[in-house]
Amino acid sequence: MAAPRSFSAAEVRARCAQGSCLVRCRRRLYDLSGFVRLHPGGEQLLRRRAGTDVSAALDGPPHRHSANARRWLEQYYVGEMESGEEEQAPPEPVDEKPVDAAAQTQAQVDPRCKTVDAEKDLVDWQKPLLWQVGYLGEKYEEWVHQPVDRPIRLFHSDFLESLSKTAWYVVFMVWAPVVLYLSWVSYTSLAWGDTRLFSSFTTEYSIPVHKYYFPLIFLLGMFLWSLLEYLIHRFVFHMKPPASNYYLITLHFLLHGQHHKSPFDSARLVFPPVPASLGIGFFYGVLRLLLPEVLGLSLFVGWLCGYVVYDMMHYYLHYGSPKKGTYLYGLKAYHVKHHFEHQKAGSAAVLGSERAVRAQPACVQCSEIFGVWRLGWVNLGEAMFHGPTVHVSQPPLLRMAS
Repeated sequence: MAAPRSFSAAEVRARCAQGSCLVRCRRRLYDLSGFVRLHPGGEQLLRRRAGTDVSAALDGPPHRHSANARRWLEQYYVGEMESGEEEQAPPEPVDEKPVDAAAQTQAQVDPRCKTVDAEKDLVDWQKPLLWQVGYLGEKYEEWVHQPVDRPIRLFHSDFLESLSKTAWYVVFMVWAPVVLYLSWVSYTSLAWGDTRLFSSFTTEYSIPVHKYYFPLIFLLGMFLWSLLEYLIHRFVFHMKPPASNYYLITLHFLLHGQHHKSPFDSARLVFPPVPASLGIGFFYGVLRLLLPEVLGLSLFVGWLCGYVVYDMMHYYLHYGSPKKGTYLYGLKAYHVKHHFEHQKAGSAAVLGSERAVRAQPACVQCSEIFGVWRLGWVNLGEAMFHGPTVHVSQPPLLRMAS
């Protein structure tokens, strides 16, 4: 194995002056140029650290970075600083409350936080992963929750592979016109005044549904999406497949495990339109069976709009750079926590204690979808699903101390 390349302090300064973002962890040097846009704390936080030692920021205060965050950092390792060339990072004031001293006793990176070596990994990254993960057995749970920064290929077939991924804007381009058109159809159909609830059971006591009810039905559909997504995410996406069941492990990886393995694979952050249309069509069929046609359509279009908003929000929380201190900034912190620290528990919340983390049910998306229109009844929904609301009090997981 070739010895790591050595860098002088002057060379590091020169590369940073040209726009690269190199940081040190003691003598180990990392090139974060490709990660700065994805950094949960914002690009500028990393840019200000360029050329300096980030060891103290990793160990805290204001917070100690998780094992997965350190493992993620190792993917950008490029070499070592020359002996005697280390420069001390200038001291910076820290206005956050210090963390417990016990959390800072470990001076070196945890040995468990080794980087994922594509040559020695449990799977062959040169081949489609979908048919390999089922053989991991009891090792799958740990493997899938060690995130990597590389694209994933699922299928041998180029055609199937193309159907399994998509750009974020395709979801909006495909479904937003459908939402607008069906909203117009629903409203104009209700305007005829011949839609009645329970009319299939009784005509005497049936309830008329006026066109003015459409906004309420639409919002009810959005809430229905949020509830359904929560249940699926909580009990299906975050199930622990039996180690002995090849097919359930494969299904879990197809549905959601792939996203946790490669959380920044931009082609896999939203649901591709073709497989999505199957689930959407099934839900519409269920509504048609249970409700009058126009009423079911009105509820469905709100549900579909909720899905579109959810997918757009999910992509933004991975690739967007919300302003520090805003609600979306805190929401992104929730989501990063979900991927890098508490993914097995499924909780995306930044909580005050380990006991609170374990008590929280899984679902960052439940909070995300409400994030755009956070009203009073949303807080009621969170109380029902999650228990008392716990606000973000710590910076995002990978944030360097400012």
